[in-house]
Amino acid sequence: MTERRLGRRALIVGAGAVTAAAAAGAVGVEQGVLPGRPWVQAHLGLNGPAGVVPDVAPGPVVSGSFVSEHRLGAETGWSLLRPPGRAGRGALPLVVALHGLGEDHATLVGPRFGLDRFLAAAVRRGVPPFAIATVDGGTSYWHRRPDGEDASAMVVDELLPVLADQGVRTGTFGLIGWSMGGYGALHLAGSTSRVPVVVASSPALWTDPAEASRSGFSDEREYDAYTVVGHQADLDGVAVRIDCGTGDPFYRDVQDYVGGFPDGAGVTSTFEPGAHDAAYWRRMLPAQLAFLGQRLPRRT
Repeated sequence: MTERRLGRRALIVGAGAVTAAAAAGAVGVEQGVLPGRPWVQAHLGLNGPAGVVPDVAPGPVVSGSFVSEHRLGAETGWSLLRPPGRAGRGALPLVVALHGLGEDHATLVGPRFGLDRFLAAAVRRGVPPFAIATVDGGTSYWHRRPDGEDASAMVVDELLPVLADQGVRTGTFGLIGWSMGGYGALHLAGSTSRVPVVVASSPALWTDPAEASRSGFSDEREYDAYTVVGHQADLDGVAVRIDCGTGDPFYRDVQDYVGGFPDGAGVTSTFEPGAHDAAYWRRMLPAQLAFLGQRLPRRT
């Protein structure tokens, strides 16, 4: 076999071709036209910096559990997060946080999210104070399932009465959720008149029922009954914020969903570099908590 040695010019041209291909790939990723866009975007380092849990002392966290009839007898854990220094200063407005698939209420308070520390940092920055409740929703996608489980009804009928005894205001409440919980927050906000503000972070949305997760939508009939796509008008009068990373598998469907709101709805949405992961979710939390705190009803 004859050995070929590459000259300097060939090496430069070859390196240039690789660089050009990478640049073309980056452009394609940004425009969303390449197959496997989330994988490519992650491997090209286009998902932006990871959010960092604030290095601040958190406020008090109270936890408990109850047996949920709406969750078919499941022991259902919950935690209530308050900002520091609020003891004895009156009842706080409430936000209910809905976790993603494979997570539970404790995940949001753990080191992966650090929601209690983000809340403390938000109030320190001047965001009007509020409390956050987290609760177990299982894998139900936060809507009524064919077997009768209904985590959204659990939130309204069972969790809120428990929290009322904890000194927070439950007549109205805000919502925030991630992935499965992002969908759930949009669904629940459109199903009750008690929600003035909702934040959906990387919501798990499908515009095609054939592509919807069978963990949450067993068939097209269930999808049609509980999808939020095409039902944006249900959120009329609700302050809505939706954030999704451009490296997220749900990016295009979420874009389509946001575009489906009626003219003048005033929905706040962002689509910036980020994946479907806690690194992106942590980065978005400061702005999301500010959005919630500024729009929750306040007593005079």
